[in-house]
Amino acid sequence: MRGRGNARSPRALAVSWRPATWHPRLDMGRLRRPRSSSSHRNLPHLFLFLLFVGPFNCLASYSRATELLYSLNEGLPAGVLIGSLAEDLRLVPRAASRQDQHSQSPERTRAEWNPPLSFSLASSGLSGQYVTLDNRSGELHTSAQEIDREALCLDRGGEAAWGGSVSISSSPSSDSCLLLLDVLVLPQEYFRFVKVKIAIRDINDNAPQFPVSQISVWVPENAPVNTRLAIEHPAVDPDIGTNGVQTYRLLDYHGMFTLDVEENENGERTPYLIVMGSLDRETQDQYVSIIIAEDGGSPPLLGSATLTIGISDINDNCPLFIDSQINVTVYGNATVGTPIAAVQAVDRDLGTNAQITYTYSQKVPQASKDLFHLDETTGVITLFSKIGGSVLQMHKLTILANGPGCIPAVITALVSVIKVIFRPPEIVPRYIANEIDGVVYLKELEPVHTPVAFFTIRDPEDKYKVNCYLDGEGPFRLSPYKPYNNEYLLETTKPMDYELQQFYEIAVVAWNSEGFHVKRIIKVQLLDDNDNAPVFLQPLIELTIEENNAPNAFLTKLYATDADSGERGQVLYFLGPDAPSYFSLDNVTGILTVSTQLDREEKEKYRYTVRAVDCGKPPRESVATVALTVLDKNDNSPRFINKDFSFFVPENFPGYGEIGVISVTDADAGRNGWVALSVVNQSDIFVIDTGKGMLRAKVSLDREQQSSYTLWVEAVDGGEPALSSTTKITILLLDINDNPPLVLFPQSNMSYLLVLPSTLPGSPVTEVYAVDKDTGMNAVIAYSIIGRRGPRPESFRIDPKTGNITLEEALLQTDYGLHRLLVKVSDHGYPEPLHSTVMVNLFVNDTVSNESYIESLLRKEPEINIEEKEPQISIEPTHRKVESLSCMPTLVALSVISLGSITLVTGMGIYICLRKEKKPHREDDNLEVQIPLKGKIDLHMRERKPMDISNI
Repeated sequence: MRGRGNARSPRALAVSWRPATWHPRLDMGRLRRPRSSSSHRNLPHLFLFLLFVGPFNCLASYSRATELLYSLNEGLPAGVLIGSLAEDLRLVPRAASRQDQHSQSPERTRAEWNPPLSFSLASSGLSGQYVTLDNRSGELHTSAQEIDREALCLDRGGEAAWGGSVSISSSPSSDSCLLLLDVLVLPQEYFRFVKVKIAIRDINDNAPQFPVSQISVWVPENAPVNTRLAIEHPAVDPDIGTNGVQTYRLLDYHGMFTLDVEENENGERTPYLIVMGSLDRETQDQYVSIIIAEDGGSPPLLGSATLTIGISDINDNCPLFIDSQINVTVYGNATVGTPIAAVQAVDRDLGTNAQITYTYSQKVPQASKDLFHLDETTGVITLFSKIGGSVLQMHKLTILANGPGCIPAVITALVSVIKVIFRPPEIVPRYIANEIDGVVYLKELEPVHTPVAFFTIRDPEDKYKVNCYLDGEGPFRLSPYKPYNNEYLLETTKPMDYELQQFYEIAVVAWNSEGFHVKRIIKVQLLDDNDNAPVFLQPLIELTIEENNAPNAFLTKLYATDADSGERGQVLYFLGPDAPSYFSLDNVTGILTVSTQLDREEKEKYRYTVRAVDCGKPPRESVATVALTVLDKNDNSPRFINKDFSFFVPENFPGYGEIGVISVTDADAGRNGWVALSVVNQSDIFVIDTGKGMLRAKVSLDREQQSSYTLWVEAVDGGEPALSSTTKITILLLDINDNPPLVLFPQSNMSYLLVLPSTLPGSPVTEVYAVDKDTGMNAVIAYSIIGRRGPRPESFRIDPKTGNITLEEALLQTDYGLHRLLVKVSDHGYPEPLHSTVMVNLFVNDTVSNESYIESLLRKEPEINIEEKEPQISIEPTHRKVESLSCMPTLVALSVISLGSITLVTGMGIYICLRKEKKPHREDDNLEVQIPLKGKIDLHMRERKPMDISNI
């Protein structure tokens, strides 16, 4: 890629694209001519010109396709400039003349296009991965996706077609790896269709690598010097050219080998191993070295593998005998089949090259061959026939050791035959046990000292002493049978077990004082008996299965072994009598299944027996225990003890106090049975201790603000997935006497009322009205006068129920003035009633002539003696202590009382409101009027002129 500083040399090769041939780029700007005022006069000529050039428009547009070629190294970072399409296409503005096209800079050229040029890829394709195109300047840069030539072009053969905005092309001939882009230059009047090829240059970023870490080469040991052997699995390097594999070498040549590299017409290099010395497998059969592959990069990169050179054997050694002659002696009374000698040759080769066959030489007489047998494989010489009286005393046996392609090795065996002039002892058996064809059959359960056979020992010469003994291993004993001579009894010495050993071979040997002996082979076969019961692998078979299993679910396969043989060792399986009916056991296979679904919550553990019975007579059996544990699944939702919960709590209950326990259970076990409780609504007020299920209030509760709460509590278990359920919680607040009565009338201690002297006794003068926010007995109010001040204040009394103040006695002339009554308003709360006080001021006079005077009297602190006298009303408070909040009768009674109290208070309120709303009256009626002082809360309209109070 050429540098940008050279403005005169093009950045890329630009040519016009035609189907068959290449042409220099056509400068379509030269065909345009400046506008002139005479263009309107030449319209007929222009029309004829367009008719003439119209058929060639397609060719003209097609010729505007241009191809640009760039090249860059792989692995470049993002933002590297590849090329500028505007500069390399030499685009100039429309109004530029031919003379100044080459003198203008590209920046100025782009700025003078009107409308401005736009560069874009024909379609999205892979352009966003490898290159970015500036739509205004036409500059191509590398993107954040690093270009890896090996990833793009490895194993892609042939040229890719121009399709889409970006495609990959790799040429099989050389190192060309092309990134192909289709670029559109707009607007339409300057349209160009540009094909951009970006050649990706290879860098040495990959080391050679052998496909296998261990390479083996076999060389015959007779390979001549300069033998060439191709090494399979040559190294592979994804890089190309000089960056690919260039040469190979060995780390250790062992002075016997060297390497050569051959290159084929495709440029592939194959290493060859060359033999440089004589090889001998018998001296060294293997050479190990490291083969190293090196590429041509700078610096070069290496790859290695272990090269094992094995030396294959050839038949270059023949059999050899250590000795040339052996001497052998054989007695004339030797038993047929007795080995008398053995010859052995050695061949240093391997495999078939070392196979040796032993044969007699043709010089050996046939009589010797018939008397002595030679095993051609082992070289053992045995007595083949009985030595007769006419047998030669000396035999010369010439033996050949034959190897493949070898001259036989020769050894001579001289056999001397010593003739015996007397007959050997004789052994005459008489079998007591069952004997067939020389085999004695005994039952394994035979008792100890079971007789097997009698043996009579005879000496034909009748002049030598003959001894007899038992040869071989087994539970047998051969002892003289007294009082007879030369009689021996063969019997068992201990119980025999068929399962331990089924066959015995022993020999009765007789020998005389001259050293001659004879042998009688006895074969004993034990017969199996049903003396073994089946044995389970485990006496306790512990199984597990998840509940809600599928019907006929597989549990296990029982397996018991029986050491007996035949039918006595065949085992059948049966369920014990304590097994539930829904368990099934296949008698032959021992497969245990359950036919129904198991529910852990119904039953978690099963324990029953299974039997294994053999087919012997009588049959034997063994018993095992099956312990099945049903594993829990989360198939049960948490369940609340009650459908709904109701709690009665006294108000002003302390924060985080215990309201009540919400009991919940989950029939599942383990984590599936862990239950967490949470408040769904009003969680800002209430909380639940998950461990105890205790419901608590975070704040103190006030019945006067809210008398009841309805909560929804959710219980969620710990299963996967979790199951849940909800319940309704109702919390009713019980009233306590925490509110004293509130006096609503009179409004203050400074208000007063004018009472006319003409008021008749028994007439109502005024009232004290109070309310209590509590309920029940806590809201029942009583009124009483506990202090008096004035000329004759005892003239007034108050109704303890209604609070009405009436005149008891007729007013006298001396009663004129201010009467002050201290009224106590008390509730009937338990355990301690609460009260409030209010001062009722009554001014007895015909009229109010001086308000200032009255107000001054009211400001003076009255000297009133307090009368501690409780008001008496017909409703008696209940002083029974609530024994338990959870006691239902008490709660019902309290609820009834509360409802009655609410009804009473409501009725009283309605009564008072109706009484206050009675406004119509005659002008001559005498009414009570309260005249509050200035500056106080004016609930009633204060009139300057008091109204007379009189009775009609």
